[in-house]
Amino acid sequence: MRKEVILIMKALRILLRNIRDGFKSVGRNLSLSIASISCITITLLIVAIALVVSYNVENVTKLVKEDFTIVTFVDTSTTDEQLNTLKENIETLNNVESVDIETKDQVADEMKGTSDELSAIIDTWSDENNPLYDTLLVKVKNTERISNTADKISDMDLVTDVKYGQGMVEELMAVFDVVEKAMVVAMVALIFVTLFLISNTIKITIFSRKREIEIMRLVGASNFSIKQPFVIEGFCLGFIGSLIPIAVTLYGYSALYKHFNGQFFSPFIQLVKPEPFIYMVSLILLGLGVVVGMIGSYRAVRKYLKI
Repeated sequence: MRKEVILIMKALRILLRNIRDGFKSVGRNLSLSIASISCITITLLIVAIALVVSYNVENVTKLVKEDFTIVTFVDTSTTDEQLNTLKENIETLNNVESVDIETKDQVADEMKGTSDELSAIIDTWSDENNPLYDTLLVKVKNTERISNTADKISDMDLVTDVKYGQGMVEELMAVFDVVEKAMVVAMVALIFVTLFLISNTIKITIFSRKREIEIMRLVGASNFSIKQPFVIEGFCLGFIGSLIPIAVTLYGYSALYKHFNGQFFSPFIQLVKPEPFIYMVSLILLGLGVVVGMIGSYRAVRKYLKI
């Protein structure tokens, strides 16, 4: 038992020494460290911008999809009881999320608010000669099946017409799918480019210290003992390099959201709320910086210097 404790204490001592050496190496090789940190900072800033743009595009796409509505026009002779029955029948369809009744009187009131001239005309209508239709506003669960759902509703009794933006909805769906796939591909490509750039910058940093590594080998240091301080140094470089992108994300996005009042030029383009979004992006940037820094250092020592 005592022997195991001694081995654990020895391993802990070595780890603490390597951590100390890793931190010291950042300061000793300041110019090369600054180059690595600058590379990490710049690439992570680009990743942060791409994440913000990608997530907001996805959010706008989601909001637009949720706003797709099947407007169902009901026969003018329909009674209130029949209207409620029709509503219940539509609600039984698999793809229907919700159904709201909008009577012709409610439609008339909404139209009144659009202009004074139209309001004056509508005021001349009585309940009996109101030419508008009672309508049912149907929200669907899956917008890709909206056409099929609309066809089922149009076949029901008392339904005179169904509108959901035929043609335009399908085109928008196709555009959204392309945009989403393009953003995913761009993000994956950007992460790989980030890994490549940071790894190569760290390789140059470590190659300049080849003599230092050779001396460590000559005095009998194991490969693990040589690699560990460099991996810890990569951790430090990644951590420091991620601080500016995190700060820009935390304060920059919050300021942007506040400046545009939560929307981008139009009420239809709603920005994602800063919290918890900015914290999620910050964690991704921190994790990416640290992991890439450690992997870059490890690969440089293991492969590039043939240890």
